[in-house]
Amino acid sequence: MNSTKGKIDIRSLDLENLQEHFTRMGEKSFRAKQVYEWLWKKSCFSFDEMSNISKELRTKLNEHFIINNVKINTSQLSGDKTIKNSFILHDSHLIEGVLIPTTERMTACVSSQVGCSLTCKFCATGYMERKRNLNPDEIYDQVVLIDKQAKENYGLPLTNIVYMGMGEPLLNYANVLKSIEKITSEEGLNMAAKRITVSTAGIAKMIKKLGDDQVRFNLALSLHAANDEKRNTIMPINEQNSLKALAEVLKYYYAKTKNPVTYEYIIFDGVNDNIQDAKELAAFCKHLPCKVNIIEYNPIAFASYINAGEDKVEAFADYLRKQGINTNLRRSRGKDIDAACGQLAIKEKEKSAITE
Repeated sequence: MNSTKGKIDIRSLDLENLQEHFTRMGEKSFRAKQVYEWLWKKSCFSFDEMSNISKELRTKLNEHFIINNVKINTSQLSGDKTIKNSFILHDSHLIEGVLIPTTERMTACVSSQVGCSLTCKFCATGYMERKRNLNPDEIYDQVVLIDKQAKENYGLPLTNIVYMGMGEPLLNYANVLKSIEKITSEEGLNMAAKRITVSTAGIAKMIKKLGDDQVRFNLALSLHAANDEKRNTIMPINEQNSLKALAEVLKYYYAKTKNPVTYEYIIFDGVNDNIQDAKELAAFCKHLPCKVNIIEYNPIAFASYINAGEDKVEAFADYLRKQGINTNLRRSRGKDIDAACGQLAIKEKEKSAITE
C-alpha cells in the first residue's frame, strides 16, 4: 500500500471536483470530462488504458491519483450455472457477489457492506462482524465484473441487479444511492432503475427516507413473520422496528413513490409455516400494493432452522393467492456452492486464498 500513499482515490471525486484538480495541475477541464467518462461509462480500471489521453497526462494521473478497483479473488460455478465470486477490496477485505443466470434474465446479487451489523438468525452474513460500509465505486465494480462474467460465460449482459448480498443496504444509505445513481446514469452503466431491487431487513426511518427521496428502484422487505413475537426471534432488528412501525413507513413510502413493495418470506419448519402465519401475512399485505416471494430456506452451519415441507409451503402460498395476493415461489440457486440466499459469508479458506 506504500506506493499509493498520498494519492487521491479518483472515483471519490465528482466531475466538478475532478475539474478543479485538473485546473490546478495545469490541464484543461475538458480533459477531466474525458477521464470521468473512462472511469464510469467505460468502467476503466487503469489510467494507462485511457487511449485518448496523452501519455504525459496519464503519467500525471498515475502520480496524483489511484483507482481503488475491486478484483475477483475466487469464483465458483454451481451445478445450476450460478457463479459465486469472492471479491477483494483495496484494503484486503473480502465480500461476495453472485451471478444468477436464468432463461429470462441475468441477475447480479451484490453486497453493500463488509459483513453485517444485524444478527438475523437464518443468515450466514449475520454471524459475521461488520467491518465497514462499501463505497459507491466498490458496489459499482461488483456490477461491472459480474456483467463481464455474464457476457463471457453466457453471451448475455446483466438485466437485473439485487442488493441482497452481504450487509444491510439501508445502513449504508448514501453510498448505496450513489452507486445506483452511477449504475442508472447515462454517464455510467445506463441501466433502468426498475431493474434494480434493494432488499432491507426493515429500518423504518430509512424506508421513510426512501419515500422522501422518491426513489425509482424497487424495494423488498425481508419479512419472514407478520407477528412481532416471532419476528423478534428470527430478526432482532424487529425489536426497534416493529411491524406497526414498518407498516406505517411502507404506506408513506408507497404514497410518495407509487412503487409496490415485495415481501420476502422464508417458511421455516415449525416456526412460521402454519395457516395462522399465512393469515397474519395476508393482513400485513393489505396495507399497500405488494407481492410476496416465498423463498426456499438454505441451511447454514450456525442455525438449526430447516425448510418447511412442500405440502406446507404449497398450502401457505395457496392461502395467500385465495386472498388475492400476488405470490411467487422462488427456488434457490447456487445452494451447492453456498451462493444461495442467506448463505453468503467469507470462510477462512477464502481468506487464505487472497493473492497479494
